[in-house]
Amino acid sequence: MSLKKYENLNMGEKLPLDTVLANLKTDDAGLIAAIAQQHDTGEVLMMAYMNEKSIRETLETGQVCYWSRSRQTYWRKGESSGHRQTLVSMSFDCDGDCILLKVDQKGAACHTFRRDCFFFTIEGDDVVISKAPI
Repeated sequence: MSLKKYENLNMGEKLPLDTVLANLKTDDAGLIAAIAQQHDTGEVLMMAYMNEKSIRETLETGQVCYWSRSRQTYWRKGESSGHRQTLVSMSFDCDGDCILLKVDQKGAACHTFRRDCFFFTIEGDDVVISKAPI
């Protein structure tokens, strides 16, 4: 299944949420990649995975919920750390194989207590730690 059959719809046309969710490309575990981006600055914060249940919970509560592959359980961002992600908007890419979450991130998005997870930066032949914990 794919969202490709809908990509030529005109701006403003609507699809039922159930139709879109049924046409997402997920892996064998039912997971789809989700990129979290700070809504007002465009800063890319992190990438994680979601499934249909975590997508629906996020839409219902406004608190971003992911599926943790390492812990094999639902992960409500900031539940233990207080570094919460509040959903501002959710979009799906044209292929239906990635989600873009525009969020309001409070504190650190990364489990290392850095603002975002992208701190291994290539400089020539080296990889440098480019961000400090906040």
